[in-house]
Amino acid sequence: MQPVLELTGPYGFDLWPVAAPGPDDWFPLSGELTPLEVGTAVWRVVDYNDLPEDAARPADPLDAFLYGMLTADLPVVAGGLRVVDDSTGTTFVPGCCDGLEDWREWRRLFSAGGRIHYGHPPVSPLAERRGDGILLTVDAEQDGSPTIELTDAELTRMLAGVERDLTDFLALVVAWAPQHLPGREAAVTTAIAQVLDLPAP
Repeated sequence: MQPVLELTGPYGFDLWPVAAPGPDDWFPLSGELTPLEVGTAVWRVVDYNDLPEDAARPADPLDAFLYGMLTADLPVVAGGLRVVDDSTGTTFVPGCCDGLEDWREWRRLFSAGGRIHYGHPPVSPLAERRGDGILLTVDAEQDGSPTIELTDAELTRMLAGVERDLTDFLALVVAWAPQHLPGREAAVTTAIAQVLDLPAP
């Protein structure tokens, strides 16, 4: 299980260094990222919360780009948790209605009747409580869709790993921000922490 961002670029972005776009739409977050990859992840969060039509945006290009994220009540970003079953090759990915900021909702699956529907056609990922375990259905709209089964102990261990990955990533942002966003680092890292549903550093 990995926390991931849905990535669609960046193309032509030059406000700080970013990595070249890769072939995968899903960008995993952890403490193993390079500075360029940290820049790419921060770009994605800021870009997702951009408000170009807001007349109150500052004139400075960097401050204008950061404006939407820094003024949002709760910044969000497309993504979530990706689960890969190495024994079958089955991959459960976030749906179109999922956001990384909601990753703690997976705890609902420990309760009887716990169910989280992450999207709608053409692909509808579904996580639900089934008896003593948890079933992840890659596409609930497809008959015979691949599934992944988890025990409570496995999900507990995986969510602890996700929190560790996000905490380690946030530590990289804290180290990265003063160099690339001087004077704005505290506000940016606080906003990124909100997106990750972690305490502000």
